[in-house]
Amino acid sequence: MLLGVIADDFTGATDIASFLVENGLSTVQLNGVPDNAAAVDAQAVVISLKSRSCPVEQAVEQSLQALDWLRRQGCQRFYFKYCSTFDSTARGNIGPVTDALLDALGESQTVISPALPVNGRTVYQGYLFVMDQLLSESGMRNHPVTPMTDSNLLRLMEAQASGRCGLVDAAAMDAGADDVRERLQQLAQQGVRYVVLDTLNEQHLLTQGAALKDMKLVTGGSGLAIGLARQWAQPGQTRAQAAGAPQGEKAVVLSGSCSTMTNKQVARYRQQAAAQTIDVARCISDDERGRYARELSDWVQQQSGDLAPLLYATAEPDALRQTQRQYGMETASQAVEALFAALVQRLYQAGFRRFIVAGGETSGVVTQALDIRGFHIGPCISPGVPWVRAIEQPVSLALKSGNFGDENFFARAQTEFPL
Repeated sequence: MLLGVIADDFTGATDIASFLVENGLSTVQLNGVPDNAAAVDAQAVVISLKSRSCPVEQAVEQSLQALDWLRRQGCQRFYFKYCSTFDSTARGNIGPVTDALLDALGESQTVISPALPVNGRTVYQGYLFVMDQLLSESGMRNHPVTPMTDSNLLRLMEAQASGRCGLVDAAAMDAGADDVRERLQQLAQQGVRYVVLDTLNEQHLLTQGAALKDMKLVTGGSGLAIGLARQWAQPGQTRAQAAGAPQGEKAVVLSGSCSTMTNKQVARYRQQAAAQTIDVARCISDDERGRYARELSDWVQQQSGDLAPLLYATAEPDALRQTQRQYGMETASQAVEALFAALVQRLYQAGFRRFIVAGGETSGVVTQALDIRGFHIGPCISPGVPWVRAIEQPVSLALKSGNFGDENFFARAQTEFPL
């Protein structure tokens, strides 16, 4: 095992697993820390947790358990994967988890590299951009759980973590891997614990891969995986995407994300296929939620057409704020997640085997409800969003992080990979 990845949510895990496979490393994704010590036959293993927005102590505990399992498999290099939009406020989990992993490994420095240029996530002078906007001026400022009001990664990291943060700027990236390594050494001598990496293009990711291939712990989004995988991939290695190619005839689209892009995707898909919004009020009561899940399952099964029906809790920012004021943010989100869990179990019993899911939290709920413990990674629908196939049962999923994919993503996931 060349690389062990600890990912803080399900779609983030699928995202990085996809890039590892595309760039030459055989990869298996596991949902949660395995409860046994059985070896996994892959060059990279991605362990997906649900630790992005849970209490800090829980996030740290889960991450250390994942690290311990990977080390027992003989893994020597590790990657803490978080979202390319950092998704973590001043009280967030990225800093404490990074500190815990560094301490457990006896390391004194790591890098912060959330960039994914192919999806418009870049870093310049330590500031994170989404397309041509600062993170804090993008749709992420309205995130229901982790509203991003600061774009400066150095400030965000120092607010969360216990050490100093430095920068390797774009000029050093342009100069090449040797200059990056030299700058990292200089910062280490100054006692800098975390180093933000400017990243404006894919060449910068390749430079990072060459400079960091021997670093014991790196942290970032999925982009850095491109550079690292190309350092370790064997010449002529065949891709393993066939193992994750989608299967099954009955499909459904479920959307829980309220990101800007997912709102656009839902709006487009409502013009193409049968769609129904989730009534949060009916999700609140346990008794009513059970009846509601049965009604929605019946509705999905009654639909016919070339494209799968859509059920969505996706809402525009104003509507989302109104719902949160009325019911409370945690109460509303937990109730909707519980509904999705009950719903997918009913649909599976009814023969549904393809689930197209938008949103990291929703994806985690769906995979847990179906008791899926691991995936084979299949062909890409959009950068960072592949089809995946469960290891132990005949279920295929497309797990989309909120802002990933184009406006026609839901339809393309079906038309380019027909039932």
